[in-house]
Amino acid sequence: MERKRQRVLPGRKRNAVRPAAGQVDRALAAMRSAAGAGPLPSVSAIARRDRDPFRILVSTLISLRTRDEVTDAASARLFALADTPRSLAALDTRAIARAIYPAGFYRTKARTVREVARRIDREFGGRVPDTIDGLLAFKGVGRKTAALVVSLGYGRDAICVDTHVHRISNRLGWVATKTPADTERALMVVLPRRHWIGVNEAMVAFGQRVCQPVSPRCSTCPLGDSCPRAGVARHR
Repeated sequence: MERKRQRVLPGRKRNAVRPAAGQVDRALAAMRSAAGAGPLPSVSAIARRDRDPFRILVSTLISLRTRDEVTDAASARLFALADTPRSLAALDTRAIARAIYPAGFYRTKARTVREVARRIDREFGGRVPDTIDGLLAFKGVGRKTAALVVSLGYGRDAICVDTHVHRISNRLGWVATKTPADTERALMVVLPRRHWIGVNEAMVAFGQRVCQPVSPRCSTCPLGDSCPRAGVARHR
């Protein structure tokens, strides 16, 4: 990708390169190709099997600080017991905890999942809110979770910024931000809307297999010649 004129994005003094739309298209396509045919991120896989906003919400809550393969199995066990807000809210918290173990912080997540299900059933007629602000009103639901539910569950434009999206966007120089919240706002300026939903899936797989947190595989990266490697101290 050739460099374009630099502009300063909100929140930082150093410059970031705002890529042209065609550059974004090529970069994301290269990321998907470089990541190969490995498994999808767990929540993406669940969303493709069944575009149920409630399942996506619960699976995302389980996935926090948990490996994808654990999330997928834990979600399957829980949904075998209950797959609607009312049926899940009727479960004992200990039963939920046993179903999602060994997900990280499984006891805390069990309480969160049950309370979220109870509120959806009683306050929203069993329907998961379809806006980020509506979802943020639930205790335990953050912007990452809300954006995934809105985008994957309802097909509405939203950018889910997790650690991979935050890290890779900064390494590429597309943004110059300190926090995922800043990155989300900056990417809304940088990315064409058609990429908002898909950018998370592309960058998560790429971040797990190529652009890793420590010592990324820059020597085999298809973006290596154009990436400024912002913040990268060591690479392979």
